[in-house]
This record gives sequence, C-alpha cells and structure tokens, in this order.
Amino acid sequence: MLTQTSVLPFLGSDVAANYNAARVVILPIPYEATTTYRRGCENGPDAILAASQQVEYYDEELDSETCRDIGIYTCSAIADTRNQSSVSAHEMLQVTQETVSKLISDGKFVIALGGEHTITTGVVEAYRQAYPEPFTVIQIDAHGDLRYEYEGSIHNHACVMRRIVDMGLPTVQIGIRAICKEEADLIKEKNLTVFRAREIAIQSDWIENAITAIPTQKVFLTIDLDGIDPTLIPGVGTPEPGGLNWYAVTTFLRRVFETYQVIGCDVMELAPLEDSVVSEFTAAKLVYKLIGYQALVQGWSS
Repeated sequence: MLTQTSVLPFLGSDVAANYNAARVVILPIPYEATTTYRRGCENGPDAILAASQQVEYYDEELDSETCRDIGIYTCSAIADTRNQSSVSAHEMLQVTQETVSKLISDGKFVIALGGEHTITTGVVEAYRQAYPEPFTVIQIDAHGDLRYEYEGSIHNHACVMRRIVDMGLPTVQIGIRAICKEEADLIKEKNLTVFRAREIAIQSDWIENAITAIPTQKVFLTIDLDGIDPTLIPGVGTPEPGGLNWYAVTTFLRRVFETYQVIGCDVMELAPLEDSVVSEFTAAKLVYKLIGYQALVQGWSS
C-alpha cells in the first residue's frame, strides 16, 4: 500500500470521533498527475481540512449541530503525490479502490476529497463491487470529462466520466458548459443525460427535471468544484465562466438526498489560491452540507 500521511481532522479535534464510533469517514486523496492547466489540486484536501476548522458547527438551514450527533472520522491521506511524485494512476486507483472498499464494508458513509478527478474512477469502482445492482453517478462539473483518452492516457482527469460510462453505470451530468466534439458526439450516441449550465440558468424547474431524470434509487455524487461558478470558487484547475450558485447547488443536493439513497460522495479539484481562502472555505462548508443532508435523511441528528 502507498504511504499514508496524517491530516487535520475535519472540523477539528474536539468533534472528531474514533473510527469505530464514526458514521461518516472523510478520505483525503491528494493525488495529482494529469492536470492540464493550473496545478495545485494535490493541495486541495489539506486546504479543505484546514478551512473546515473555521466552519460553524451549527447549520442554520438544518437547525442542528450535525457534527456532534453523528461522529466524523478523518482518515490518513492516501496516494499523496506531494511526497511520492512517481505514484502511477494504476497505483492510485488500486489503493483508492481497496481503501474505499474497506470503509464500505465497515458500514461507513464515505466522502473522498481530491485531488484530481481521475480519483473518482477508483472510488466508484469500489462501490460498483460492493453493490450488485446499478447506481447512478451524478456529476456536478463544468466539463464533460467524457474523452476516451487525453494526452496519451485513459486515466486523465478529462476522461473520468468516460471510464464510468464504460463501467455500464447510468450518469446524470449537472452544470456542464465545456465539452469537445468527441464528447458531444458521445452524448448524442449514448443519449447521456446532461443538464447544461446555460439551460439551468433560464429554467426555473431544472432541479425537478434533474431529480426526475435519475433512473436508479441508489446514487453516487461526484462534485468537481469547477461546476460551481468561479466567482464563488475561483481556486480550481480549469475555471469556466457560468456555473451553479451556492443555493442552486445546495437545493439540488438536498433534493437528491431526500429523494434517493446516496451511497457515497466525493469532492474534487480544489486548487487553493495563495492570497484567498474563499475557495477552500466554501468547499469545506459544502462537505459539511453533504454530511448534514445524509444525517437528516438517516435520522442521525437530534
């Protein structure tokens, strides 16, 4: 197994639970190998964990200090390219799949923090092996990530959703606003479900339409932070104008949790900026929202 590195606990040590008592596990995966524009997403997990120390425990939307009720455990980081620059995609995907599989078997609700979006292939594969029936992968993203290969690799961050489509899993893509001709052709050929950002901007009922379009009861959520408007999260590798605002994202996510069984999540592609903490703080609060919505539907919060 690749070297593990210690990290700050999500939200802070005073609310951190031990592993056996935790319902939720945060898994940092600071892996970066195929970034094609602005580098730095290998520093994303640590930045989110550091920013989470400043997040209020009380969620005013949910009227709850969720973290005090459910138990949150933060794993040591895996596939850390900051310390092992030669980590291959195969090694990263293997250790990711093995680690997430162990967490699933232990009954944990897993939220993985990246790192580049390629990581999601390993996370989803672990769930595919754990669940015999199909589940839907819901992707919030600016980019389609549907290229067969990019820059000579099928495990480039621009190919992650193609790998998931090739697994035979249904997908629903939200906030897409940058695709190449190859991806556009694949969307038409396979009749993939895509809610484009330009359509979302003018359709007041897009959330209900997206909820209705999800074909399975179980879903996995993968969130590339560039799916959110870059005025809210500028610290990403490939920012695209437009995108979802905070309340569009959180309203949609809450409806997903309330309507379907969310089996796991990941939050990817934060590339921190040197002179601002806005991106990592927003990302940390988004992770806490995911935890809060799961706690709400599972009845974990008092």
